[in-house]
Amino acid sequence: MTNIPPEKSQPSSPIPVAPSLESSLAGIITPDHSGEDERRIITISGLAILVAFGAAFAAQILTGLIGFVTNLAFYGRVSTDLVSPADNHLGPWVILIPVLGALVVGVMARYGSSAIRGHGIPEAMEQVLHNQSRIPPRIMLLKPVSAAIAIGTGGPFGAEGPIIATGGALGSVLGQFLHITANERKVLLAAGAAAGMSATFGSPVAAVLLAIELLLFEYRPRSLIPVSLASATAAGVRIVFEGAAPVFPMGNISAPGGFAIASYIILGALVGLAAVFITRGLYAVEEGFERLPIHWMWWPALGAIVVGVVGWIAPRTLGVGYNNIGETLNGTLVGKALLVLVIFKLISWTIALGSGTSGGTLAPLFTIGGGIGALLGRAGAGLFPGAGIDFRIAALVGMAAIFAGASRALLTSVVFAFEVTRQPLGLLPLLAGCSAAYLVSLIQMKHTIMTEKLARRGTPVQQEFSVDHLDQILVQDIATEDVITLSAAESVESVRNQIVTQKAGFTHQGYPVVTLSGQLLGVVTVRDIMASPESPLTLLKDLVRRAPIVAFTSETAREAADKMVAAKVGRLPVVNPAEPGTIVGIITRSDLLEAHERRLHAENQQGRNLAFSVPQPWRNRPGV
Repeated sequence: MTNIPPEKSQPSSPIPVAPSLESSLAGIITPDHSGEDERRIITISGLAILVAFGAAFAAQILTGLIGFVTNLAFYGRVSTDLVSPADNHLGPWVILIPVLGALVVGVMARYGSSAIRGHGIPEAMEQVLHNQSRIPPRIMLLKPVSAAIAIGTGGPFGAEGPIIATGGALGSVLGQFLHITANERKVLLAAGAAAGMSATFGSPVAAVLLAIELLLFEYRPRSLIPVSLASATAAGVRIVFEGAAPVFPMGNISAPGGFAIASYIILGALVGLAAVFITRGLYAVEEGFERLPIHWMWWPALGAIVVGVVGWIAPRTLGVGYNNIGETLNGTLVGKALLVLVIFKLISWTIALGSGTSGGTLAPLFTIGGGIGALLGRAGAGLFPGAGIDFRIAALVGMAAIFAGASRALLTSVVFAFEVTRQPLGLLPLLAGCSAAYLVSLIQMKHTIMTEKLARRGTPVQQEFSVDHLDQILVQDIATEDVITLSAAESVESVRNQIVTQKAGFTHQGYPVVTLSGQLLGVVTVRDIMASPESPLTLLKDLVRRAPIVAFTSETAREAADKMVAAKVGRLPVVNPAEPGTIVGIITRSDLLEAHERRLHAENQQGRNLAFSVPQPWRNRPGV
């Protein structure tokens, strides 16, 4: 046994193990660092564009189907034009229409697939996290049809949620037929979902951000490029069918002053607080339905009774209500009418969605948030005349802030509000108000409207993204330099005796084996030595079963960790790429843990709120 600072050892002859070393390294996969990965991005991008076309056409079909059901149910005519149910003349009979639609949805959910229940995004998140992004193919048909029936018969939902879910299902199903990896299937799912949102609202950038913040759980080229191309493609298809005008056009707004910006921050905080209560109320309603002593198939019909009654009292609450959002942003829906819409839309939507029917969350939240913002903006302008508070900007901030508070998709909320109105001077108030709403939500709620259901099912969802700490550290910075090596010419019996007698230095579980010239031959473990059935004269070199798997000094700690996992080893000799046969260090699992220990110390330099004690460095501990 020798304790050699290997960096001082110079090879005296050509490296005899280099060929086997290279072949061994070739079998270790290090993600995202090869031309093959770049070619895969091109392939997946092409598939994502194909999915985008499908999602964009699905959006057109679903919109037409909603229009067809709405016209037939409320007006008794055959047409695919998207109209509001608010102008019907059915009187009290209007109560029956949502109930009949909900009965159909309940039957479809029970005998088709229960996955059609809800607004789609949490269900897609669950498939990404737990089912390798595999969505059953039947969802592509059942989700849009059920949503068209629910919304077309007066359900207070937007079409965007079902379209997002349908696009995601399309991407997932294509990925299943092609037998690609789970990560690539996740990218196609997210691409389809982003394309669905982009095709609905003409908001391609916000759709990409939504996919990143709620579905991908990563920000990497392999996912960003395909999703971005899919979103742009779907927006292009939408332009062909609908034109390039913004979904919610507004009159031009003026640049706000300092006092107005402060007002929008306060408004954002208040709307964020409203988002917290709305989220809690929604899941309280859901819990109430779960306590009912009847099968969940009947719950949507019970919720639809409330939808019908509210729709009779306040017809504007029925259906998608995109016109309500536009009128709120432009100031044509004001006063008591707006207050009634906000209150009754909240009641109708909360009970309907809590009952487990099929529908979306974005449009109802935008309606409620925009209404709250407009009402508060007018109140603020009345209290502080001349302060520059614009109720239209307040409505815009409220619309975006309620989604930022409910979902914590901050960037999505800001960019979405800009893309659907094309008002660049609204970006600063949007950023200020949405950030305030996000902060309030973060303080008041552990989970969001998207993740609460998953958390109750035992699925942790992390919405905080950061660069992997191990990706920021080089192997040479954390590897142990003084390596205890074993001579290939030493007998197994001699080393075994040293282990039994606990000779100094035998405190680890594995040791590099080197030739007389100092060249790396392989690695043997204490278990290999103690369990060897060979004769006492067997040399250590005879226990080396495979070429060494090494880490290069220039690699990151994450790459080294990936190699350990792929090779099922707990330690890697460290070599310089220029001299791959000469050891300059060794890296172990404990070194990786110690790197995280340093991170914890850096984040808690003054020991703030540490609920545990960080152990001393592991490098000198036995069992490495």
